Amino acid sequence: MTISSFHPTPRTLMGPGPSDVSPRVLQALGRPTIGHLDPEFVGMMDEVKSLLQYAFQTKNEFTIAVSAPGSAGMETCFVNLVEPQDKVIVCVNGVFGMRMVENVERLGATAVVINDKWGHPVSVDKVTQALQDHPDAKFLAFVHAETSTGALSDAKTLCALAQEHDALTIVDAVTSLGGVELRVDEWGIDAIYSGSQKCLSCVPGISPVSFSPRAIEKLSQRDGKVPSWFLDQTLVMSYWSGQGKRSYHHTAPVNSLYALHESLVMLQEEGLENAWARHQAQHEKLKAGLTQMGIEFIVDAAHRLPQLNTVVIPEGADDAAIRGTLLNDYNLEIGAGLGALAGKAWRIGLMGYAARNESVALCLAALKSALGK
Repeated sequence: MTISSFHPTPRTLMGPGPSDVSPRVLQALGRPTIGHLDPEFVGMMDEVKSLLQYAFQTKNEFTIAVSAPGSAGMETCFVNLVEPQDKVIVCVNGVFGMRMVENVERLGATAVVINDKWGHPVSVDKVTQALQDHPDAKFLAFVHAETSTGALSDAKTLCALAQEHDALTIVDAVTSLGGVELRVDEWGIDAIYSGSQKCLSCVPGISPVSFSPRAIEKLSQRDGKVPSWFLDQTLVMSYWSGQGKRSYHHTAPVNSLYALHESLVMLQEEGLENAWARHQAQHEKLKAGLTQMGIEFIVDAAHRLPQLNTVVIPEGADDAAIRGTLLNDYNLEIGAGLGALAGKAWRIGLMGYAARNESVALCLAALKSALGK
């Protein structure tokens, strides 16, 4: 059997991720590969750090891009900061909160789980009570924008509560970074992670993370080694920081970091608050069209992510068949429901480059046609 070059069919990606990638970012991906310790590449790494600080709205010195997808960003935060003797309050209102629990338990630490209904935000009252009941809790962990449901939680208030009880915060911002308001320093977030393939509209495989000075202090005071060599930030720090010479840790994904750099430059050019407003404006257009078709949203408007719209599958519609029609007839991808919402909901993404008039118009027209059939 002779295998030839792979040429994927161009798609419009409007699922939960990866999102559509801008032509500018794809062009950046194809630039000449240079060494990961080349002075030019090291200079670009410094620019990536600065651009990520802007995106996260932080002055944290330790703000980097982990050479792996968002799930590795999650593990980076947990394996570096959480020790077996620690107690962690973990908020679960969807799949990715459940993954946080899994991380805590695999590290041998104690997880105090707060459950909220899928499609609802994390309950501030429940967190308040948990912090009062567990004054020895070292961390509060929660998902800012729950990708499995499209629910947005009040990160500002949750972080303020954690600070009142001297607990560090670990925050999942995989779907929120670049899409909705997020202010790491102002809100007092201690450890945060995201992904390149959501609202940043970059290729998958990179995870931006940022640690506050308090988080770095916790890391420096560990009793033992970080249980993951690759994700041990005490080793990675010397590659991403330092004047002049950098210490070799691993071969960074050079071209993917070109792409991340370009996506962050585009975010800077647009302006962060303008990007937030664009996602909201496109959500309103999508909502108007879906409402005309009688399609309802899972999440209440007050807690709804504009960039990830989870909607109820209309009665009588075949979930897989409709999504198949969109993909095969219109080269349009939307997402299936995940976990408790499997078979009950669709997830329509308006992330990054997909948050534009053309994508919304295509989605509404294609979905109306597919449902009509």
